[in-house]
This record gives sequence, structure tokens and C-alpha cells, in this order.
Amino acid sequence: QVQLVESGGGLVQAGGSLRLSCAASGSIFSVNAMGWYRQAPGKQRELVAAISSGGKTNYADSVKGRFTISRDNAKNTVYLQMNSLKPEDTAVYYCNAVTLMAGSYYPLFGSWGQGTQVTVSS
Repeated sequence: QVQLVESGGGLVQAGGSLRLSCAASGSIFSVNAMGWYRQAPGKQRELVAAISSGGKTNYADSVKGRFTISRDNAKNTVYLQMNSLKPEDTAVYYCNAVTLMAGSYYPLFGSWGQGTQVTVSS
């Protein structure tokens, strides 16, 4: 059974920082790339960062230079360090295992965790 538990969200002023964590089932974590997604009200869910099982990272243009994805394989946990936050970063953030197809990452599992709310005030 896939389990994804996100945490670390909150309310922060523009320019501030937050660190999100995602604890994943060991069975899916060790062999898969992992990704952080976000969904703002009225918008589609979008991938913001991904990290391969070997540590290679990719970022959406909107977060490059501000967000850093990392993983701790011993703890089956993936992190998203978010710096220089902007009001447009406000969203519910989710993690999922991801698969790379034709140069793009896609979520591996159809079920998602509860997500963690990030709200950035101006």
C-alpha cells in the first residue's frame, strides 16, 4: 500500500522560507524518482521539482534558484526547501513517486496524500 505523508507547510510572509517533508513507503521510495507538486485554487496540479533515485534534480522555471529538492534514502523522506517565497507560491503541496517518459515526469500513483498547505502573504 502506497503511503505518502506531507508536512511542514504554514503561513509565511513574502521572502520567507519553509521546509516541506514527505515520508514515503519504503517499498516505493528506494527505487523511484520523487517529485513535489502543488495545486493552487482554481488551477491544475503542477510539478515543481523532481529528484531521481540517484539525486539528479529538475525544477520548474518558476521555482529555479529558490527551491531545493533533496532526499534521505535512509529515512525514506524527500524534502523541499523553499526560500524567497512569493504570494504566487501559495498552494497545497503534494509529493508522489514520479516516472520519466519522453523527457517529462509524470506521477506514478493515482492516489495522493493529504498535502500540506503553504500560504505566502504579501
